[in-house]
Amino acid sequence: MAVTIIILVAIGLALGVLIWVVNIVVPQKVKGLERTEEIAAVLPGANCGACGNPSCFAYAKLLTDDPGYLTKHPCSQIIEDKEGIERLENVLGITVDAENMYREAVVHCNGNSETIYEYSGAETCKGAAQLLKGFRKCPYACLGLGDCVAVCPQHAISIDGDKHVAVIDTEKCIGCGLCTIECPQNLIELVPAKTKVVLLCNYQTVRDHPGREKCDSGCIHCRKCLKACEFDAITFNSERGIPVFDSEKCTRCGKCVDVCPVGCLKLFSGTGSIPEPVQV
Repeated sequence: MAVTIIILVAIGLALGVLIWVVNIVVPQKVKGLERTEEIAAVLPGANCGACGNPSCFAYAKLLTDDPGYLTKHPCSQIIEDKEGIERLENVLGITVDAENMYREAVVHCNGNSETIYEYSGAETCKGAAQLLKGFRKCPYACLGLGDCVAVCPQHAISIDGDKHVAVIDTEKCIGCGLCTIECPQNLIELVPAKTKVVLLCNYQTVRDHPGREKCDSGCIHCRKCLKACEFDAITFNSERGIPVFDSEKCTRCGKCVDVCPVGCLKLFSGTGSIPEPVQV
């Protein structure tokens, strides 16, 4: 009995010494973790994923490595909160221009794509997109079943019943980005609030897919907008055959919109400023 007790005591002492040695040798904190925790403490903690990261902590880790990541991938909840911005500025040691970072959602679809078969499955865009990329003739068209409407915390999205396409109310949109994640067609994009012209077409290739052509209001790659612009504000993406707009050069004259033969260009009605969040 005494031998057993002595053995157990010896094992306990040996384990205690081992724990003490490990405590001294192994670092208490992972390098940079304290900094990441400090940044994470001033973030909203909603883990909404709108910034493109799975959690606020993952976002904080990227900000630890590169504070400039904030301007490229802003946290929509932070840029609405003046006190939150100040706290983040103090932690990161940078100056944040919230107005220039603010984004609003745009739906790159003009609607009215022809229905090619009757869909009777789950009444969600994600469900419908599983079957041949949806029931519209254009395989990139808005399906109009409202997945984006359901996730919008500001009630800023509705479905146009005539054109069967999602419509964004820029007065209500806070640029959270949840709709961009939810859309299975990748139709919705967050653009700078000071954007002046947007393309209402999302067809991904220059040539039409046989039997799944773009709709009558899709970009036909005519380049008339490019020729009409007097300020060199439009360049052409040759890979997709679509115009790209430079908001710094654009004067919002609207000539490109006027000459578009299919009406797939639109002057963007973004607020250019951060709206107050809707209280729910």
